[in-house]
Amino acid sequence: MKYPIGIQDFESLRNNGYEYVDKTELIYKLVQEGTYYFLSRPRRFGKSLLMSTLAAYFSGKRELFHGLAIDKLEKDWTVYPVLHLDLNTDKYDSQEVLESRLNLFLSHWEQQYGRNPNEVTFAQRFEGIISRVATKEGKAVVILVDEYDKPMLQAINNDKLQTAYRNTLKAFYGALKTQDRYIRFALLTGVTKFGKVSVFSDLNNLTDISMDESYDTLCGITEEEMHRYFEESIQKLADRYDISYEEACARLKKRYDGYHFVEYGTGVYNPFSLLSTFRANKFGSFWFETGTPTFLVQLLQRENFYLPDLTQQQVSADMLNSIDAMDRNPIPVIYQSGYLTIKDYDEEFKVYTLGFPNEEVEEGFANYLLPYYAHTGSEGAPMYVRNFVLALRNGKPEEFMKRMQVLFADTDYKIVGNAELYFQNAFYIVTKLLGFYTEVERTISDGRIDMIVKTKDYIYIFEFKYDQSADTALQQIEDKGYAKPFATDGRKIVKIGVNFSREHRCIDEWKIKE
Repeated sequence: MKYPIGIQDFESLRNNGYEYVDKTELIYKLVQEGTYYFLSRPRRFGKSLLMSTLAAYFSGKRELFHGLAIDKLEKDWTVYPVLHLDLNTDKYDSQEVLESRLNLFLSHWEQQYGRNPNEVTFAQRFEGIISRVATKEGKAVVILVDEYDKPMLQAINNDKLQTAYRNTLKAFYGALKTQDRYIRFALLTGVTKFGKVSVFSDLNNLTDISMDESYDTLCGITEEEMHRYFEESIQKLADRYDISYEEACARLKKRYDGYHFVEYGTGVYNPFSLLSTFRANKFGSFWFETGTPTFLVQLLQRENFYLPDLTQQQVSADMLNSIDAMDRNPIPVIYQSGYLTIKDYDEEFKVYTLGFPNEEVEEGFANYLLPYYAHTGSEGAPMYVRNFVLALRNGKPEEFMKRMQVLFADTDYKIVGNAELYFQNAFYIVTKLLGFYTEVERTISDGRIDMIVKTKDYIYIFEFKYDQSADTALQQIEDKGYAKPFATDGRKIVKIGVNFSREHRCIDEWKIKE
């Protein structure tokens, strides 16, 4: 089986024998039911392949769709001219780069269809192209815009440049509305959705299907699709790890499933990670290996965000649907980027509860965050976590604490906010990562941080204090009877009192009692 990993061209996929998870029934429904659409989905979720599939469909290339659902649904296969814009390729670090990219598209089409010298702005030229293409071809135009938001995302921490990008793109995309009579179909896709008051204010006829239950599986792979197309791949994975087929399915689900784009909707697997797992015949962190935008961490740090709240978020649909409120809350862009997903919904108050979609995202995001919040040196987060875990498994709490002390060494150039927030955020990431290899119970409340870590042979009880002493921390473990619930447990109990200095932003003392 040939897995279409990174294959974004539908014609190449079909002609070269790659497996295609058939989404054409939904595509047909989309085309029949409306004209103007917007879709937000995380990176590597198949948006570009969707656009290429639509381009092939509207170009009347029926032979590419043989055996697919749409082959039986579509009777006419009318050929329409297609204008396909992809803003994914450039690094948009200046207004000139965006203008050059738009000019490249427009000039190419003007060579084919002519140009009116009175059309000066990008929007005017785009309007003229649309009308001339429709007139010359005798058919309404199909317009596909892929990664419409990339310039603005890359300028997320540069207000002046982002404003310039918004103004340019707002007028450019607004040309679609003025040329409505010449347009058969239009779809704009991206990772995020900048609110209607900004980029799309001149294009208020877009139907946003990002949270539409009818199209929640348009990108991604459902449980049913995984079993329909990849049964042999699942069995090969089970054989490789010497586990049952059912266990392999459970591990795939835990690691890559869990994305929900609408309340009560169908969950989907990350297609890039799932297909990469099948191709490599091993479990991995494939989505994170392709890169995580640094702007996500910059947003969290800029807003002094309390990381334990990441999985405690309850938000409205309006907030999820727009990142205009980003200056006040980084959660919408983190959700739209695929690092959080819908976990629950309160019908009465119309409130969504968010959380990590799966283990790959939870573990990968914590690994990615750690160097930004703590001192990992040249080892990096994965090696640090490995050493932490081995120290605890081998009954070496002193080694564990020495590593913790280094990890929480003052790194002013990365730390944002007060000392307590710094410590709590870094500590949250460490305990999150430890939790993938040990059993961790953690509570953070009223400025107190406690942690219990359980391994095969040991139970570690930690008490953390601010600006007090390790003795005080140990005494609280005794006074509060934290060890009593484990009195009949056969494992060795180790008590660790830790003091954190606000002034020096470091662990300045610890004591261990066995």
